[in-house]
Amino acid sequence: MNQGTRDEMLGRLAEAVGSVTVAHPTRVAIDGPPAAGKTTLADELAVVLREQGRDVIRATIDDFLFPRAQRYPRGEYSAEGCYYDTHDYDALNRVLLDPLGPGGDRRFQHAVYDRTADTALSPPVTTAPADAVLVFDGVFLMRPELIDRWDLRIFVSTALEKTVDRAVIRERRVLSRAEVERRWRERYIPSQQFYFATVRPTHHANVIVHNDEPQLPVWETQTH
Repeated sequence: MNQGTRDEMLGRLAEAVGSVTVAHPTRVAIDGPPAAGKTTLADELAVVLREQGRDVIRATIDDFLFPRAQRYPRGEYSAEGCYYDTHDYDALNRVLLDPLGPGGDRRFQHAVYDRTADTALSPPVTTAPADAVLVFDGVFLMRPELIDRWDLRIFVSTALEKTVDRAVIRERRVLSRAEVERRWRERYIPSQQFYFATVRPTHHANVIVHNDEPQLPVWETQTH
């Protein structure tokens, strides 16, 4: 276990990215529960890597959702639905992870869906340099459909109860506290508990960042 400042932790993560030796762009997964701090960490890491001269592609699982009409066949608060019906992994592999991986042509799209408008997206196809870094954040990134697509796996760990409090603050402009609590306690937290029980994501992570106190993070490196 290591404890330090936020900057020290980001520096160690950037070192971990730099230590990956592959002949294609480095694909970095930043996994963790909703409201654990994945997006913030991914954005901060992208800044550090760019300052080091790396070409960074930032993308998120939220841009690979199924359309809303397809996402809730089991109901809006279904934990199983959260895990099984929410994300388009075939599209994610097809347009982003496989093109950037071994044998890929590096021609990628960073999104297929606009969450705000609930419409399909088809952004221009871009060609990544061979030494680019994909920094990708989202839930359930260690699941079987994706696990072998990552060159570095980071898991942002936070007590699930703490994510409820963070979510209430984050969502307060659009949802009441009762709505946020119901969504977390019926859908998001049980789906994470299922994920932990079946996939054991922390066992697959190269680095675990304990993010209960974001300004005083604790992190550990695991060898596989």
